[in-house]
Amino acid sequence: MNPKLNFAILASVLFSASVLQAQEVNTSAIHNERNNDSLKTKVLDLKINPDQIDGQQIIQADGGNKFQLKDLQQARNYDSLWLKELHASAQLFSEMLLEVENPSTEEIAVVDLPTDTLKARLARMDEKTPFNISYNPSLEGVIKSFLVRKKDLMQRMITASQFYFPLFEQELDNHNIPLEIKYLAIVESALNPRARSRVGAKGLWQFMYGTGKMYGLDVSSYVDERNDPILATKAASKYLSKLYDIFNDWDLALAAYNSGPGNVNKAIRRSGGYKNYWNIRRNLPRETAGYLPAFLATMYIFEYAEEHGLQYKKAERPYFETDTVHVKNLITFDQISKLVDISTEELEMLNPAYKLNIIPKIKGKTYTLRLPITKIGKFVSNEEAIYAYAKKELDSLEKPLPQLTVANDQVRYKVRSGDYLGKIAERYGVGVSQIKSWNGLRSNNLRIGQRLTIFPRKPYIPKQTTAKKNTSQPASGAVASGTKVHTVQEGDSLWTISRKYPGVSIENLREWNGLSGNNLKPGTKLKLCDCSS
Repeated sequence: MNPKLNFAILASVLFSASVLQAQEVNTSAIHNERNNDSLKTKVLDLKINPDQIDGQQIIQADGGNKFQLKDLQQARNYDSLWLKELHASAQLFSEMLLEVENPSTEEIAVVDLPTDTLKARLARMDEKTPFNISYNPSLEGVIKSFLVRKKDLMQRMITASQFYFPLFEQELDNHNIPLEIKYLAIVESALNPRARSRVGAKGLWQFMYGTGKMYGLDVSSYVDERNDPILATKAASKYLSKLYDIFNDWDLALAAYNSGPGNVNKAIRRSGGYKNYWNIRRNLPRETAGYLPAFLATMYIFEYAEEHGLQYKKAERPYFETDTVHVKNLITFDQISKLVDISTEELEMLNPAYKLNIIPKIKGKTYTLRLPITKIGKFVSNEEAIYAYAKKELDSLEKPLPQLTVANDQVRYKVRSGDYLGKIAERYGVGVSQIKSWNGLRSNNLRIGQRLTIFPRKPYIPKQTTAKKNTSQPASGAVASGTKVHTVQEGDSLWTISRKYPGVSIENLREWNGLSGNNLKPGTKLKLCDCSS
């Protein structure tokens, strides 16, 4: 088990603190008999009795003694209310995304915020942060829009932030990053650990697949560590530090976090060399143009929430005690819920990285289960019985569980005839500038046989070969069975054929079919792949 029991974790991840009262247990007797072999046997023989009385779990020892454990009702009610609040907050991601990508141009109702007052407040904020905060009409419009049209959203974010911000601040401080970066998670995901954008970015910090892999976030059929608040925050801190090292400006680092360093560099060039965000804003992608204003508006509203009358629910205890245990065998959330007496919703909040609510067992990998400290003892004391029950139940299922597919962290691609950077980038869902950056390329020129390192944006699963290659070559002019071919028709040319098959060039057709000229005879079968590889 992880010895670190106390730490602050946001509502989505750290949930449910139950205070248990043990009845008929003499603690002094247990202390005095700690070295007694009979007592050791008694503890080891504890088994879970799945029967429940009025929602209270009963643990029974072989000797017949019963220990009745029940939640303190006040704590249970408190946690239930917070679970409801966090679920409500998790639904606000799409609303925030829409506001960032399509800022409202509607006329804002009158807000009690004179321009002079706003200027003075922004100036005070600028003194406290390394971000370049200064008044401009665009920022004023976004702030007033948030205060009128997104007031409820902001109030809910302030409530949820009481759980997440302590975690963010600790990790940002570890990497010497401005603590105000914590507001970025609101703009990115509205503090929803399972947020997913339309282009596939996931988690509190909205990592794309390839970027997440670069910073150590594992993705498989069962697990997506981009959804883990702790691991994703560590990765985001590392990525933001790298971007600041590149641009030496936090405004530009945030813009690059949203759109990529390549787009920021293009905007700098197109603006004539300006490096102030507001001077290059018109040359950035639309969603990035609204990104920093949304971030600064969020920072302002959190700073002056009381002055604007924003109401939120104050958490008396903005953290929960949890512990982790290494899982030794495959088990589902439903089984854990049934045996340890914890809801699946609570398990999902504490363990958001498990995509299918299944904790897998994979050779060479270690996966952990996070539980409230009051539940961890039940799991550990009955671990063998729990795994045996889980295996028996899974073996009886008619439908097998999904098979694990592990995606490659990176691909080593060998350049072939007809390849160019755009074609390779499209195949793996990445940008040309990314391939050049990963491989230190100064130009777009490639040579046949050159090896490229690529971090695919989408999971790349290498094809499994089950049969040995046939080393015997077909006779000259013959086409091997199963080879994709094109039968030449009247009026066909190498150019028209290449246009019909994306990724196939005239040079490819000549090389694969041993052609030296452009003349084609109707009825000739042309190979559409390099069948020798």
